[in-house]
Amino acid sequence: MLITQLKSKDAIASLAQGKTFVINCHGCKEVYFPEHQADELQKELAAEKDITEIMTRDYICNPDHLQLQLEKYMDKVKDADTVLVCSCGVGVQTVAKYLEEKRVFSGCDTYPLPGFQGVTPQALDCAQCGECYLNYTGGVCPITACSKSLVNGQCGGSKNGKCEVDKDMECGWERIYRKLEKLNKLDTLKHPTKVRDYKKPFDFSTKDGE
Repeated sequence: MLITQLKSKDAIASLAQGKTFVINCHGCKEVYFPEHQADELQKELAAEKDITEIMTRDYICNPDHLQLQLEKYMDKVKDADTVLVCSCGVGVQTVAKYLEEKRVFSGCDTYPLPGFQGVTPQALDCAQCGECYLNYTGGVCPITACSKSLVNGQCGGSKNGKCEVDKDMECGWERIYRKLEKLNKLDTLKHPTKVRDYKKPFDFSTKDGE
């Protein structure tokens, strides 16, 4: 189980560059998803930005399900410059992996919910850290894709593209480099490292506290 919170309007607006295709995931909204806030914000974005489509589905973390749901929208997806995903980190990573040639951004931050944690039957994972790094790393999570959860680049111990901690695991930072190279966005790695704020709490005071 987990909860998601929208990033600020300014942050989301800065991500919606060029033609933007928006994906909302309501798969876990029975736990917490700011549905009404997302609707209002996306209406505002549509009036200010070039939003080509807003697609709302459930459980986009399932790649087969995602592929099936995106089929009828693929012309608009291919025409888009940016794909903005409002979901947990697993959903964003699944979309980014499926749409390898697209700039996929997260419109939300994901937080842990005390109690039993649901198990996602996928290879991808989300650490629910509350400050999503996916927008800086091409949709590959450095927290979960790296055995050491490094956020400032690879450790230098990888060999032949494999992690020195787990020989069967791809080096997360090599994956990040390859993805940013494919997107022609390697300059992103020149930006200062975003230091995680471990004290940052989830804000339950939002009006969408369903």
